[in-house]
Formats: sequence, structure tokens, C-alpha cells
Amino acid sequence: MTTLPPLSAESPASASAAALLEGLVAHGVADVVLSPGSRSQALALAAAAFARAGHLRVTVRIDERVAGFTALGLAVQTGRPVAIVCTSGTAVANLHPAVLEAHHSGVPLIVLTADRPAELRGIGSNQTTVQPGIFGELVRADWDVPAPTGAPGEREDARTLAALAVRASAEGPVHLNLAYREPLSGSILVPDPIDAPPASDDAPDATRQTLDLVPNDATVVIAGHGAGPAAEQLAVDLGAPLIAEVSSGARFGRHLVVAYRDVLRGPHGEAVGRAIVLGHPTLSREVPALLVRGDVETIVVRTPGVEAYNPGRRARIVDDVRVQGTPDRAVVRRWVGGWVSMSRAVLESQEPGDPAPDLSLAVSSDRGVRAAFASAELAVMRAPVDRRMLVRAVWAATWPHDRLVLAASRLIRVADAIVPGKAIPVHANRGLAGIDGTVSTATGMALGAADAETTATPGTTRVLLGDLALLHDAGALLAPLPDDLRLHVIVGNDRGGTIFDDLEVAATAPADDFEQVMRTPHAVDLAALAEAGGWAYRRVTTRAELDDALTAPEPRLLVEVPLNEPTPTEATSSD
Repeated sequence: MTTLPPLSAESPASASAAALLEGLVAHGVADVVLSPGSRSQALALAAAAFARAGHLRVTVRIDERVAGFTALGLAVQTGRPVAIVCTSGTAVANLHPAVLEAHHSGVPLIVLTADRPAELRGIGSNQTTVQPGIFGELVRADWDVPAPTGAPGEREDARTLAALAVRASAEGPVHLNLAYREPLSGSILVPDPIDAPPASDDAPDATRQTLDLVPNDATVVIAGHGAGPAAEQLAVDLGAPLIAEVSSGARFGRHLVVAYRDVLRGPHGEAVGRAIVLGHPTLSREVPALLVRGDVETIVVRTPGVEAYNPGRRARIVDDVRVQGTPDRAVVRRWVGGWVSMSRAVLESQEPGDPAPDLSLAVSSDRGVRAAFASAELAVMRAPVDRRMLVRAVWAATWPHDRLVLAASRLIRVADAIVPGKAIPVHANRGLAGIDGTVSTATGMALGAADAETTATPGTTRVLLGDLALLHDAGALLAPLPDDLRLHVIVGNDRGGTIFDDLEVAATAPADDFEQVMRTPHAVDLAALAEAGGWAYRRVTTRAELDDALTAPEPRLLVEVPLNEPTPTEATSSD
């Protein structure tokens, strides 16, 4: 155990902040994301000192909302708690969107907000508001910490608080509101090495409920956002069709039903008698419609720290499931095979003819046939990009060593409806399905992945989003990034919120009012926006240009894809 020296008399704020960070590092925190401010300077300077000593990585963002979502992405990618530092006042409120998403997704964030001491609260002091409890029930724990005075034992108290915060963050965000008095900065003590705590000997939770399941011929497995590969294995073990949303982490395998919306609306959906749900389904109306049916037994596997998904308020909520026995092969061929075949037929029926030329014609001995093939191939490469082509191309360009981040734009629904199975890392902020913070989240994920990059070819983090989602997070394009970080932002630009076109409001509201307050058209020059942040820029209108952009060598690239009018076969469900 490190011997803790007394607090420095010159700045109890600095000494206490350093002790807190020492405790966080000791318990596994490796990243701090901070925004500048006066009241938080003790924390910021301590973080810089710990980073200089090699104990932390510090990421600085001017805008707290960008900082919050960057920390969220880091925590999602690394699986470790990430600390966020900000000053008092409106700075704290700007973290609220990221804390909301972390709460609903169970992401470990440790929010460190600086505050005025007790004597400066409630008297109209500048940049002072009611910060204790500001996040309400969104945080797993909330401490309002009095300003340190230099009294004996405060350093040990700070380390203990750090340990409690890390432990509480295992299932979601926590908040430490830290009061500081002047002087707000002084010398920083950085111990080296920092002792790690002893290994935990916590016993397994005896209250966890595991449900035994027996395979039958009327079960489906539903994998919502964050379900993970266990959902695919469960479908195999149960001999069940797999409905796996595009950000579920389970969209692969021979049981996958891609066109699940259409299949659920037909006789196969009517035959379902049991549904096992993992993760958080958010991308269709057909799934909740199935789960509220009185003739369907609904079993939901709880995600730790997250509100259970239970649209009909009738599901059986359990901590885990276990399969007893093996499914009958003949039943699997009939039950699963029927779903998969119907899905394939639906997808084939949605294609407008056969846009791809027959490859066998390329080697024909007939010069005219070869010329016709070349002409057909050229027509394909010159074809204008629509949403289906865009999501397919981005999906095809992404590999297991890459990362794909999808915004809550129309494009994620198109992808969910058509992209085939593929075991690649996909993330979307589906806790609240907000469109803010998408680029910042992806930036955090790219930073988190950089430390673990072991492949010969560095992975690329691709962000696929609409123009409104980009504009919501435009500040993320202005943040500094490491030179070797590969981050590509692909923007499907339809000049407004076309996702509302498929809601009832599009048919009931006056056309001019709908255009102004729902579609919200804009005329932002994305090339100028990219240039302002130092990003490379490409404008893509054809398949050939899109393929070239998706393999571009530029480390930071913004790709603008002007979109045509949607085709009748595009996904139309909406929140």
C-alpha cells in the first residue's frame, strides 16, 4: 500500500484532486475526458500530470456535450469506466445527453463536476447553480463532496471515494460533485507506481435467476441492441429463427432472418408461441407487436443496470437462460428453414430487376457479348447512389478489425431491413435513440480501439449518419485527433429530416408547416464544414465514386452522399 503524504498546504484542492485521480487509476480508470474551466482546474491539472507520468490518457474537448459522448464511446469500446471532468454551471447541464444515453445503455461513466463550496451556494455567485442531484435517477450513485481543507485523512477519503465510484459505475453512470475553494491549483503529487487494489473475492450473486428452456417448434430469439453473440448461440441451441437488429452484435449465422418485419407479418409470425428477448429492440413496430400478443410467451433476459424491455408489461424477466436438451433436426429444418426461405424471397422480391451483370459473360468468346457485359458493368458503376446502395456498400466495406457506428437516422432502419449476416463490430446509441453525439461517440470508440489495435492493417471507424445527425454534432469535427487515427464519416444528405415522411404527420399536416417544422431543410455547405475542421472531403454521386471513397487512404474523411428520392422498397418503420 502506498504511504500517503499529508495534503499540500498550498492547495488542498489540488492535493485532493490528485488523490481522487490516483484512486481512479488504481481501480482501472485509464481515460479522462475533460473540458476547460476555472473551478475544475485542480482536476484538469492533476489529470495532465498523471497523463504525463503515463498513468492516464487525457482527451480534451472544448464543448462538454462533445466531451460527454466522446467519453461514452471510449467506455463502450474499452469496457472500462471513463471519467469526465467539467467546471460548474451550464457545463454540467451539457453533459446531460451523454449521461442519459449511458443510463439507458448501462455504460460506465464517472462524471466529475467541479462546484463552489457551501458558503458560495445560494447567494447568487457567478456560475453557481444546484448541481447536487442534477442528474436525478439517471446515475447509480451521487455524491456531493465538501471542499477539502487540508485536514488529516482527506487524501485517504478521496481514494476511498474513487473506489466506491468505480464499483458503482459497473452498471451505469455515477456523479461526483466536487466543491473546491481557492487556491484552485498548486503542486501535484503523482505516485509511481500506483498500487492496484487487491483482487475482489466477491461471491456470485445468489439472487440471479436462470431459466431453463426446452427447444420447441414455435420459438423465436430476438436480439435487440447490445444483445451480443450469445443471442446467436441461443438461437442455434434452441433451434429457433434469429431476429437480430443491425446493432445487436448477433447479426450473423445460419438462423438469421434478415427481412424479419415482413416474415413476422405473415403466417410464420402468427405461428410464434414463445419469444426470447436479449438486448434492447428499437428498430421495428413488428417486434413489440409480437411481444404484446396474449398467445405468445415472452421471456426477457435482463441487461445488468438497464431497464428491462417489456412493451406489454407481461414478460417474464430473468437474468439468464439455459437450454436443456437439443432441438430435433427435422423440426429445425422445417421451422428455421421456413423463416429463412421466406426472408430470402422477400429480399429478392424487393430488388428492381437484376442490376448486376452476369459475370460469366465477361469471358465469352463472342466479342459482342463481352462488349455488352462491359456496357452493363459501366452502367452499374455509374448508377446514382440511393439509401439501399449506400448502406450495402458501407456494410460490405466494414470488416472485423473495423468499427461501424450508425446514427439514429433513416439509414439505420434501411440497413436493419436489408444487410446480410456479418460478424462485425456495430454500435449505435440506441439507449434513447437520440441523433446527438454520434460523431463524438465514434471518435471515442476510435480512440479506445487504437490502444488495442493489433492487426497489420489499422482498422477504420466508419460513421454512417444523416445530415441532421451530423449537424447535431458538428462540434465533433473541430476536435483534434491523433494523426494516425482512421475515422471516416459518411453522410447521407437529403437536406432535412426525411424520416418524418413516413409518419402520420406527413399526411395530416399542412405541407408548408410540415416542411418548416418537421423536415427542417437546411443549406449547410458540408465541404466548408469539413475544411473548417481540417477533414478531407469527397462528394459521391455514383457507385464507382462510393466504392472509391470507402477505401480512401485519408485518415480523416467526410464523405457526402446526396440521396435520391427513396424507393418504395426502403424500410419505412419509425419511432
